Amino acid sequence: MNILCNSPKTEISVKNSRFIAQAFSAESPESAKEIVRSQKERYKDARHIVHAFIVGANAEISGMSDDGEPSGTAGRPILDVLKGSGITNILITVVRYFGGTLLGTGGLCRAYSESAKNVISLCHTELLVEKLRFELTADYALYEGLKRLWKNFHLSDLTENFDSQVRVSGFLWKNESEDFFLNTKNFSKGMCTVKFFD
Repeated sequence: MNILCNSPKTEISVKNSRFIAQAFSAESPESAKEIVRSQKERYKDARHIVHAFIVGANAEISGMSDDGEPSGTAGRPILDVLKGSGITNILITVVRYFGGTLLGTGGLCRAYSESAKNVISLCHTELLVEKLRFELTADYALYEGLKRLWKNFHLSDLTENFDSQVRVSGFLWKNESEDFFLNTKNFSKGMCTVKFFD
């Protein structure tokens, strides 16, 4: 499974109705609901704010809402697109501004499905892997060499603080933590130690 790295937004117009779709990272049903609430606050004047989400390491939890559209014409098409995307921990909202012309059940299904497909096509993703947070302190003399060594590992969200020593924190793929620890320790001859946090 993949997870979302951005929050793309698209818009289509169908018979003067506007459909504004956006994808969000959501790691639980509760966080998905919180995002939907904020979207409803942001688009107070919209007729409908439809959504669907999938969460869990194996995309095992899902939910959706038609938000007043005829049953099965809005949330379900979005959820079907999500299920085929290979992405988890994702929410798509589609805001509809009614254009005065009824689209019928088929037209609604197509509009919501197209909105979801368009926004999925702009999603940047990465592999869902378990990560550990780490912290370490290193002497300035060792730091450039350590940085070269770390290019062999999957590190993210690095923060560097330069004081009397360099303090580094970030995230690392969990299955690489043992090698990262040993490589760092050996390179620094035990002068640099790594702490991991779940």
